[in-house]
Amino acid sequence: MVLRSPPDVLPVTGASISVAVVGSGNCGPRDERLAEEVGRGLAEAGVLVVTGGLGGVMAAACRGARAAGGTTVGILPGERRSEGNRWVSVAVPTGLGEGRNLVVVRAADALVAVGGEYGTLSEIAFALKLGRPVVGLATWELRRHGGAGPDPGIHPAGDPAAAVALAVRLAQGLAGRHGGSLRDDQG
Repeated sequence: MVLRSPPDVLPVTGASISVAVVGSGNCGPRDERLAEEVGRGLAEAGVLVVTGGLGGVMAAACRGARAAGGTTVGILPGERRSEGNRWVSVAVPTGLGEGRNLVVVRAADALVAVGGEYGTLSEIAFALKLGRPVVGLATWELRRHGGAGPDPGIHPAGDPAAAVALAVRLAQGLAGRHGGSLRDDQG
């Protein structure tokens, strides 16, 4: 299945924005399929795809992006580039272990969380703390103590195409408010 950018998503040339796809390193077939479609859709929109570089959701998103001719960055927890999955275009070993989750978030203009466990929850929390938009696809729902409903920080998406469209639109909006990609502003 090939995803096409919805009409309200403008193709991004030169990968002027990046979106991190986060989720479990050991996921089931449903999350793997969702992540692969998200990665493919992001690449078709011209977005740089950032992941934690390992297996599961990360590998699936990279696989989808590479199949669509995109570029992927794997922010690795260990110290060796060889630890990255085979679909990572650029492997960045950090030696930070789980601390690399903050680097994944900082390298992105928006996040798409697919499924996930506590590591994914930490990436969602970092993103919300830093003001990065988070799109959720079959992932965590946050609720503040005493709150009447879900916290609005995670923008839910019903399917991969909707997640891609929303993440790109939110990343473009955030980058526009900052005069360009967040990556360019912080360097």
